[in-house]
Amino acid sequence: MDIGTIGGIALGMVMILGSMFFSGAAFGLYIDPGSLLLVFGGSFGAVLAGTPLSKMLKVVTYVRIACTIINYEKEKLISTLVSFSEQARREGLLALEDSLDELEDKFLAKGLRLVVDGTDPTLIKSILFNELNQIETRHASVAKIFGDWEKAAPAFGMLGTVQGLIAMMANLNDQSSVGRGMALCLITTFYGAIFSYLIFSPLKAKLEDKHIDEMMVKELMVEGILSIQSGDNPRMVEEKLLAFLSPVERESIKAASASGE
Repeated sequence: MDIGTIGGIALGMVMILGSMFFSGAAFGLYIDPGSLLLVFGGSFGAVLAGTPLSKMLKVVTYVRIACTIINYEKEKLISTLVSFSEQARREGLLALEDSLDELEDKFLAKGLRLVVDGTDPTLIKSILFNELNQIETRHASVAKIFGDWEKAAPAFGMLGTVQGLIAMMANLNDQSSVGRGMALCLITTFYGAIFSYLIFSPLKAKLEDKHIDEMMVKELMVEGILSIQSGDNPRMVEEKLLAFLSPVERESIKAASASGE
C-alpha cells in the first residue's frame, strides 16, 4: 500500500478539519448533505456521461492501483536478461525456449519467444512498440477519468453556489436567513475544491507516475530482448540496461555483482 497517497490525503483532511476547529465557527456549518450530493454526485454523473460504463465500473479498482506500490524488481529483471544473454551466446537462441514458461511477465515472454522463433529484429521491435502504444492508450484513458473528475468537481461546486444564491435572493425578505444562506452557498465551492485538489488530482498524478514507471520497465525489456537477439556481449547488455536505472540503483547492482564475484 502506498502510504504517501493515503497519508497525504489524510493529512490534508486533518489540516482542513484543524482549520475549521481553530476558526471558532460551529463545525456543523461545514456539513451539508445536499451540497455534498450535488458536488460528488453531479460531478460523477458528468464524468459517467463522457466515459464508457465499463471503465466507470472499475473506478474502485483504479483507485486501488493508485494507492498500491508496484515493485518491478528492476535489478532482478536486468539479472534475468543478462543471464539469458549469456545462455544465448553460449548455447544459441533456441536454448532459451525451455526457460520462457518460467517468466511471469507476459510481455517479456512474448518478446523472447519472438526471438527464439527467429523473427526479424525490425518486426520484433514493431510488434513490441505497438503493444506499448496500446498500453499507453489504456493508461491515458484511465488517468483521464480522474482528470475529468478533477475539473468537474469545482464546476459543480460553483453550480451549487449559484443555485444557493438563487434560493437566497428569492427570500431576501427574511433578513435572518441571508447570512446562513450565503454560508451554505459557499459550502459547495468548498466541497468542490476538496474533491478536486485533495482527492482526484493526486489520484490522477499517481496513475500517471505509475504509467511512467511501467513504460520505463517495458522499454528496458525491449532493449534487453533486442540485445539478446543481436547477440551482444552480456556485459554490454548489462550496461545498456543499467542506463534505465538511477545512479543509486546502478551502484547497488554493481556492488552486488562485485560482492558475488
